[in-house]
This record gives sequence, structure tokens and C-alpha cells, in this order.
Amino acid sequence: MVDQLLTHFNLCENRRMTERDIPNSTKPKPNRSRSAWHFLPPLPVQVSPYFNWPPDITSILKWMVSGWFPVSERLIILFLAIGCSFFFQPSLETSQQLAPTWVAGLLLRNIALMSLVAGGLHWYFYVARKQGDERRYDARPFATNSRLFTFGSQVRDNMFWTLVSGVTVWTAYEALMLWSLANGYAPQLSMPEQWLWLVVLIFLLPMWETSHFFLIHRLIHTSKIYQRVHALHHRNTNVGPWSGMSMHPLEHLIYLSTVLIHFVIPSTPMLVAFHLMYFTLSAATTHSGYQGIIIGGKLILPLGTYHHQLHHRYVTCNYGGLEIPWDEWTGSFHNGTDEAHKAFLAKRKGKAGA
Repeated sequence: MVDQLLTHFNLCENRRMTERDIPNSTKPKPNRSRSAWHFLPPLPVQVSPYFNWPPDITSILKWMVSGWFPVSERLIILFLAIGCSFFFQPSLETSQQLAPTWVAGLLLRNIALMSLVAGGLHWYFYVARKQGDERRYDARPFATNSRLFTFGSQVRDNMFWTLVSGVTVWTAYEALMLWSLANGYAPQLSMPEQWLWLVVLIFLLPMWETSHFFLIHRLIHTSKIYQRVHALHHRNTNVGPWSGMSMHPLEHLIYLSTVLIHFVIPSTPMLVAFHLMYFTLSAATTHSGYQGIIIGGKLILPLGTYHHQLHHRYVTCNYGGLEIPWDEWTGSFHNGTDEAHKAFLAKRKGKAGA
């Protein structure tokens, strides 16, 4: 299975993408990278300045603020979490007893949220074709008749694993945490007195996300776990919104175990909702396949992350995110430039030879 996937990746790497739908202002230049990708963002890919020395406070504040404002996937998901915590989440009194009724309510809510975000983005980019291929990283069509995918279709495969397994595990973790908060097994923030701590934890969440994701991602890339579990997610060399949460059930359990940190770090029901929505709904946005939503030629809402798009094509790079540079520290970072790609290929060739 792994050999087949790697062969497929190499074929993808050598295939030239069409340029007819790219505006003149973003026409690719005739070098290796731009012949392999339909669109490239400004390179090299930049990681956060948090660990630069000497510290640059201006850059740090700019990075932190730009990740949220003026409009971002994080901010949208936060507002969704706040709204859901008021109207579509059981009270702590109700959560003291695990009951099929309120757990089923959470499940239906989460199915609706995932369908709204992943389904809405899929419709916008790939059905209605509102942007054509403008700012699309990889212009190849999704597979519609392939033995590699469940039901033969990439989109149906992704929807099945996302909704049947992913949303179910998401709901189970949320129900567990609400029940634990309600019964005193997990520590709570005292609201509204500790509102400042809540704000701090919300802003720190992306850093925890990057660290947790990197660690578990490296784990599931070991050969046996990859072949039996993670290879299902890596069927998607060319990703779309439904690809983000298309995983093996065991991977869903590992990926969403991030929320268990609230058995140590005090929380609230809203923070639990936001934490899980951030890990699930942002998986759909970052796998959109596009740099983001363009209006009037301007990037209004950044979405897809090119560094993770590189991971899906080349597999053994960019295991984490950009908030904490784990990949730089461990030698697995690919910044998208030709120089980085040559170094990556040489390193992979050396490992294959060994």
C-alpha cells in the first residue's frame, strides 16, 4: 500500500498543472515548483516569530493578531462555539447524567456544523465554482472512479469517514468532557471572575494544537500505524474540504484526544466546544485546497495552508503547524522553495538508500 501511494505521489510531482485559469498577476514562473503547482503563495512559508532570538515583540504581536483579525477561521469558529454553548449545548445540570437524548442532540448539532462548513466550502469551490481555479493549489480533479477510495469516489469516501466516524468521535469526546465538568472530574474556570484566563486559554489554543498535532502526527507516520491507519487519510494527495476529517476511526480517537488536556487545564463548556470545533472544523478549512476566499481580487478569508498541502503530496515533511516550529527543530520542515525541495528529495533518497 505504501509503495503504491509513494508511486502515486511521484507521478503527481512530475505532472504539469494547467495555468489557463490563473490571473496574469499570479501567473507561475517557469521553474520546478511552479510547474508542479497550479498556484503558490509567497515563499518561503514563514513560521511564527515566537522563538526568534533576539525577541521581536512587534512581530510577535502582529503574528498573533493577524491570526485572528480582521476575519479568520479561528474567529468564525469561536463565534460558532459561543452561539452553540448558549443554544445547542446541554447545561451542566443536564450533563451530570449521561443520557441518549442530549448526546444525540450534540451529534445532530455536530453533523449540521460539519455539513455547513465542509459542505458549504465544497459547494462554493468545487460545485458552484465561484472562484474557478483562482488561488487553487492543485488543479487536478477529484477521483470519481478509483479503487483507492471507499465507494470509488474521493468525495463520497471523505464524506463517509468524516460524518460516520469523525463526527461520532468528536461528539463522544464532547459528551465525556461535559459529563466530567458537571461531576467535578475535570476542573472548571469560575465565570465570570476568571474571564481573563478564558481569553488567555483561547489565544494559547493554536500553540497547543500545533504541539499536539505534531506529536501524534509523527507517531501515526511510523510504518505499521501508517499502513493500517493513517494511509486512509493520505489517499488524498489532492485535498478538498471533506478531506480534513477523513480518517480511520483510531486516528480520530488519537487526533481528538487533544481535548483531554482539560482534565488538567481548567475549562468551561464553551471552551470545550471551541477546542473540539477548532480541531474538526478547521481541518475542513485548512484542507480546502485553496488559499482562501477571494472577493474583488483580494484575499478576504485565508483558508488552505500550503505547508500542509506539501505534506499531503510529499508525505514525510511538515507534520505540524506554524505556531510552534517543531518541524524546523526536528529537520522535517519544507518551506516550499526550490532549494528546500531539492534538500528534501536528497534526504528522502538517502533514507531510501539506507
